[in-house]
Amino acid sequence: MFIGSQTGGCTKKEAEGMRLGGKYELGRTLGQGNFGKVKYATHLETGHVYAVKVLEKDKIIRLKITGQIVREISTLKLLKHPNVVRLYEVIASKSKIYMVLEYVNGGELFDIIASRGRLSEARGRRLFQQLIDAVSYCHDRGVYHRDLKLENVLIDKKGNLKISDFGLSALPQHFREDGLLHTTCGSPNYVAPEIIYNRGYSGATSDIWSCGVILYVILTGDLPFDDRNVAVLYQKIFKGDAPMPKWLSLGAKNLIKRILDPNHATRITVAGIKADDWFKQDYKPAFPNEEEEEGTLIVDEASSADKTPAKVENNPELPALINAFQLIGMSSYLDLSGFFENEEASERKIRFASPHSRKDSLERTIQLMTEMGYHVQKISSEAGVKLKVMQKCKNQCSLSVIAEVFEISTSLCVLELRKLHGDSTIYRQLCKRLASELGVPSSPDLLAV
Repeated sequence: MFIGSQTGGCTKKEAEGMRLGGKYELGRTLGQGNFGKVKYATHLETGHVYAVKVLEKDKIIRLKITGQIVREISTLKLLKHPNVVRLYEVIASKSKIYMVLEYVNGGELFDIIASRGRLSEARGRRLFQQLIDAVSYCHDRGVYHRDLKLENVLIDKKGNLKISDFGLSALPQHFREDGLLHTTCGSPNYVAPEIIYNRGYSGATSDIWSCGVILYVILTGDLPFDDRNVAVLYQKIFKGDAPMPKWLSLGAKNLIKRILDPNHATRITVAGIKADDWFKQDYKPAFPNEEEEEGTLIVDEASSADKTPAKVENNPELPALINAFQLIGMSSYLDLSGFFENEEASERKIRFASPHSRKDSLERTIQLMTEMGYHVQKISSEAGVKLKVMQKCKNQCSLSVIAEVFEISTSLCVLELRKLHGDSTIYRQLCKRLASELGVPSSPDLLAV
């Protein structure tokens, strides 16, 4: 999420021809990412300002982030809390998806810490209280964020915290029969140790761990676990022994240690955090927004300005909670069928855990790749051995991958794959086969960096 910190409208030239659904006037660009832009918008009748995330269908398909966008829309429709970025409407055209979001103009917490350094304990505690209130609210509704980090925490003009970016979130239907989640995802510095082990984990306890990392950064200005070598980083996470500056209060130190407990079974819960003496100082609980929710609209951008889109919530034949698949499918005049294709494996670097020794994992990897017809070449590296994997088709290289195995412990390794170039479908097949051979219980859309 990159909702900018500037305010104001836009020039007449910028506004021309930028009416959305007959309700909003789109202004200047607040931010831009790989998937599209975020624009400043003004409601034509009320004058209220919003941030509109403009998602281009072609880019979403090309970047393989369909699943994340669908999940974010589905999740945000469930949440109405003062410390969670609000989704008001979703408007679709033949080429774009528009998410009308709450306008948060204070910037990312990451930028604030990066530019100003650590916050005072009083200020940091207030933000952490709001973070826990928001996370507790989400968990009570069966939503687990799974990518909590400073970059996904926004601050409004009043200094209040807002959680954003629910693209990796999990809902009740994502749990397996064992009551656990099994998709390994998140940002390496914030990820809980049980996620790396890849044996199933609780969305609640893993989110709490990430909250602990955020609290540590807020109060110290540094990450509790950090290293350029992924093996060393994961070893630090498994130990959970974050360095405690002498100037931190005893209460803050104790709470951080209870949150960053590498044993998920003994890690402090949300209820335990709320009962903690340090946390309770000047605590003012936040309450969910009770105002009536606006209807979610589907609008054909090219249609007549007088055409009135239907409010989907008013249709008795529709389910009470809709997801993005249903949302787009309700409109017969929109050609968005290509938007929801099966997501391919990420073209970025991915990592997943292997419950085998480094030697065994390396041998299994080489054997499987060779059986699949790949040419495997060992190359030296600072960490040990890398594998350069190539598949040729008609005298041309159709896929080239670098693979490396990092030892975390005698019975746990991390396999890192990085596609240099080639067909994404073939790359996906390779990742799935390799994950299956190494006993990884979930699909390898893991720990993307």
